[in-house]
Amino acid sequence: MNIILLSGGGGKRLWPLSNDIQSKQFLRLFKTDDGRYESMLQRVYRQIKSVSDAQITIATSQPQVSAIRNQLGNKVSVCIEPCRRDTFPAIALAAEYLHDVQDVDRDECIIVCPVDPYVDNSYYECVRSLEALVKGGETALTLMGIEPTYPSDKYGYIIPEEKSDISRVRSFKEKPDRKTAGEYLKQGALWNAGVFAFRLGYILDKVSEITGIDGYDALLEKYEVLDKISFDYAVVEKENSIQVVRYSGEWKDVGTWNMMTEVMADTSKGDVTLDETCENTHVINELGIPVLCMGCKNMVIAASGDGIIVADKERSGYMKPYVEKIAGTAHYAEKSWGTYTVIDTQPETMTVKIKLFAGNRMKYQSHRHRDEVWTVLSGEGRFVIDGKEISVKQGDTVSAKAGVKHMIIADTNMSIMEVQIGKEISRKDKIIYEHEQGRKKDK
Repeated sequence: MNIILLSGGGGKRLWPLSNDIQSKQFLRLFKTDDGRYESMLQRVYRQIKSVSDAQITIATSQPQVSAIRNQLGNKVSVCIEPCRRDTFPAIALAAEYLHDVQDVDRDECIIVCPVDPYVDNSYYECVRSLEALVKGGETALTLMGIEPTYPSDKYGYIIPEEKSDISRVRSFKEKPDRKTAGEYLKQGALWNAGVFAFRLGYILDKVSEITGIDGYDALLEKYEVLDKISFDYAVVEKENSIQVVRYSGEWKDVGTWNMMTEVMADTSKGDVTLDETCENTHVINELGIPVLCMGCKNMVIAASGDGIIVADKERSGYMKPYVEKIAGTAHYAEKSWGTYTVIDTQPETMTVKIKLFAGNRMKYQSHRHRDEVWTVLSGEGRFVIDGKEISVKQGDTVSAKAGVKHMIIADTNMSIMEVQIGKEISRKDKIIYEHEQGRKKDK
């Protein structure tokens, strides 16, 4: 069995902690049994592995790859979209990737799951049960639907033919008003959880039929011109042979701060003080300064280098249009090699704190329009400057002018302060080289 985890869109609803690079699934707000903080991605990956030996492939966009590698390591399989095109193209590309790159057989069971529900292990035990139904071959598609706890207007609905644990699907309904949702519930309706199971060959044939394209390389080449369409619209709602499995365990969609505060591990994280008059208030502080809250009731407060939100919990669910107006370039990113935090920006300088994990290296690169100066705050490693290797330790300073090739290699965990100096400072101002030959690779 292979599981495709969809890790797609950017992060606006959990701003300022989430952004286009650091989406909500990467926020470390949960805890393991031994007290370590973990992200939603890490939690889901751990849960799947605890109940199944399924092979996991994460379908994602290029900006999120570094964070995935940072949190799960280099062994996890990742299928990278050249650009975001909605769930059908993402699933199509991942299916072709499994067949052509990972050599998965057409008869293998594939289960598609979102990466961001808050669930207990029984959810993934139910996911695992879909494999037997797929292999049974009674229907072309098998879905998992969530037993609703109230008539919600936020989710699509699956209307089954029967109220049994496994039923054929009669129809699908778009997000209704609450009154209509109540009528659906009387029919035994289920929330559409975005979990789809099928034989690999089924979806490969659908991809060929819908796009006229066969094979991973061909689909990758033409990916940018594919229609932006959901898997539900492109495939599910046009398929007559579908069954649904009813899941009645814990399931929460943590797409807003209000929902996140219901499941996050602690009331506060970071340097936070709440006085005795605070009630039902959650605070996350990623800044290096203290936050004091007094008399706060039913509030969420989150502070990071990207901004600060102070909101009534219920009202926080309506923040997206405001964030789209004010959110700028992300000031924090997890990379495969460590982390990158913007400390200060001025008209012709930017100061960045870099944490580089032992045994890792940044890419061999140069910049057209800026000089860079690095001060080693802790750890030991090596700088490569135009092919010359320099050993460094705490307190050492190294610099490189615009156009000079450079790279940092960490022999131990390193903390480095980087100052960028120039009239034009941009993350796009970067030329990457192969280290051994110093040959230009890409921009």
